[in-house]
Amino acid sequence: MRTLQILVATKNVGKVKELKRLFADLPLCLRSLNEFPEVIEAEETGVTFAENAVLKAQSYALQTGVWALADDSGLEVEALGAAPGVFSARYAGKNATDEEKIEKLLGELNIRQDKRRRARFVCAMAISDKKGEIKFLTEGICAGRIALNAKGTNGFGYDPIFIPGGFSQTFGELSTETKGKISHRARASEKIIQYLRDFTAVSLDQWTFRL
Repeated sequence: MRTLQILVATKNVGKVKELKRLFADLPLCLRSLNEFPEVIEAEETGVTFAENAVLKAQSYALQTGVWALADDSGLEVEALGAAPGVFSARYAGKNATDEEKIEKLLGELNIRQDKRRRARFVCAMAISDKKGEIKFLTEGICAGRIALNAKGTNGFGYDPIFIPGGFSQTFGELSTETKGKISHRARASEKIIQYLRDFTAVSLDQWTFRL
């Protein structure tokens, strides 16, 4: 069976690694934006995760001529009015480290002295063919709460301060296997995987998905 090349629209090494693991059973060759240094960064002007996922998938597919899988994900904290939301990656500044973003978020909660810690991770995923046509769009959600302090080194982003529902440990403390079953990205990926499985099962020579 031929291998379908799909560009994962991110330079985040951790995210690419996670998706490669999730998609390991499919005949796919996942590539990252790091392999395409000439591309222009897509502007994330959407007001929702889904809008930004679509914008990125279309932009990078058209620029590279490769099918593109884009996700836009982030953390929504109830006490912060659903912030940082679509600004999760840029919450503490465009080039802020994960540690700086976590420090800012916990600081904002402390300033408000709001005891509500409910939060959720949201992930929207979109697949575009090389002509910029969106073939599939889906969303995954993982609800939980914000920890008082960062714990764990597994994962990336806000993982060390997010405790998923039904657990007492943060994403940063949980095993990769556990996170791979319950995370927002895993839940969105399940739907994408089924869609791609149907497609690759028919033929990689066809440029339409079987519904």
